[in-house]
Amino acid sequence: MAFTGISFAALDFYEDLENDNSKAFWLAHKQVYDESVRAPLEALAAELEPEFGPAKFFRPYRDVRFAKDKTPYKNHQGVYFTESRRYLQVSAAGFYASGGVYEMAADQVDRFRRAVADDIAGPRLEAALAKVSRAKQSRHGQVLSRVPAGYDKHHPRAELLRHKSLYVTREFGSPDWLPTARTKAELVKAWRAMQPLIDWLNTHVGPSDLPVARKGQA
Repeated sequence: MAFTGISFAALDFYEDLENDNSKAFWLAHKQVYDESVRAPLEALAAELEPEFGPAKFFRPYRDVRFAKDKTPYKNHQGVYFTESRRYLQVSAAGFYASGGVYEMAADQVDRFRRAVADDIAGPRLEAALAKVSRAKQSRHGQVLSRVPAGYDKHHPRAELLRHKSLYVTREFGSPDWLPTARTKAELVKAWRAMQPLIDWLNTHVGPSDLPVARKGQA
């Protein structure tokens, strides 16, 4: 199946789900999810795989075991491309793309901070972020309230030192071209523009070396 776009019916589905997040609604409208959300995203992921690697589709069901919010369904569909550190999402708000490291283990945070503070690697990160900013992308991540211990609070890159994760996003919303094949071209353009940051993170942060059970505890 070739990717031909994402129907506005997908956005309407999630808007309705936000108003009625119940099993009854889900079962009554699951065909809309399958045909307007899941199917086009699977087709899109298949076409993106040669450049960005295989995709992981997140489950539409929420894990409510330890959550105060017991609504059973997520209000979006996310797809993550692990090899290239890229992510896309469809929700009532529209189409969304991002790229970077969304969660760092302790060893990754340590490498990230040392690289940010470095007189060569640090300015290269600033340059990479400047490039993605010019491509209409915004910076995000988990950020501490102060510069971590061991680093000068007046460091020229103090704001970046406070990060415990780092990624950039592009909010597309619901443009007229969303139901067309142009969506793929716009996504690829945005993801390619993120490459300077991805390259920096791959070089200076990389994967965690900690045992699996300890990852993400930074």
